Amino acid sequence: MGRSRPTEQTVVPVAADPQPSADDGLAIQEVSRLLGLPAPTLRSWERRYGIPTTPRTAGGHRRYSADALHELRLMRDEVARGRRAADAAAAVRQRLEATGPSADLQAELLAAAGRLDPAGVRAVLDRAQEELGLAATLDDVLMPGMRQIGVWWQTGRCDIAQEHLTTEAARGWLSRVTTFAPPPTRARPVVLACGPRDLHTLGLEALAALLAHNGHGCRVLGARVPQRSLAMAVTASSAAAVVVVSHLPTQRRPAIEALHAVAETGCAVFYAGGAFLFPRTRAGAPGTYLGENMTAAAAVIDAALPERSG
Repeated sequence: MGRSRPTEQTVVPVAADPQPSADDGLAIQEVSRLLGLPAPTLRSWERRYGIPTTPRTAGGHRRYSADALHELRLMRDEVARGRRAADAAAAVRQRLEATGPSADLQAELLAAAGRLDPAGVRAVLDRAQEELGLAATLDDVLMPGMRQIGVWWQTGRCDIAQEHLTTEAARGWLSRVTTFAPPPTRARPVVLACGPRDLHTLGLEALAALLAHNGHGCRVLGARVPQRSLAMAVTASSAAAVVVVSHLPTQRRPAIEALHAVAETGCAVFYAGGAFLFPRTRAGAPGTYLGENMTAAAAVIDAALPERSG
């Protein structure tokens, strides 16, 4: 769940590494590293489902464009949600062929990002909220748009300045949306934090904005929240629930340790992010996995916390 830092992504290359160029396409080994998928799986998806169709070099080696990388990311995430591969491929094709207001607004968001136009980014998000509502704006415009920018950044199709500027514009917009949310109707707040070694906060802030509009008081602690600090914040605020987000698999263990620490306080525990994308990565994590969809995640939390203030 969703960068002065790269955008909210499941797999993020180390910033100090040289970025691969998409001019001639990426080799299968590089795509495997970026997406955390075995090369045989990539070959199987193309052979069986046509996801994606890749050109070959003169020597017969696959080369993956930024668009192909985006298709594979969608396919991976659908499979991680529990779909069979054939059904996941059909869902990806349907999503890529989608048209309508959300697709148009996402294209406008990407265009504003390309112009380095933060006011334009915020204007697109304002219009999306008016036309689609907040939940659909997050799920169908903002988060997929940021993931696409992240793909472009990873493959060299956009500069880091575009990525940074768009992320900060989106964060400013989310802060305003949260600030002007209606007063909380729940008696006790929800604490939201990144794992002890996680930096990427955009998805966390997007979920907080949606929860605030659903009547929850939210306490967003931000990036790299130590286990002890998180437990203290939960106790001090008498929180009804805590949400911990972790994006990198290498940082999953500290996040799970933090989840155990706050579970001992008795509050409801939820978690999300790319570190927990696959069922096997959730082994040993207490609480409820929220998935990758903001609307569904907020609904799960709403259902678990029916208490209302008088």
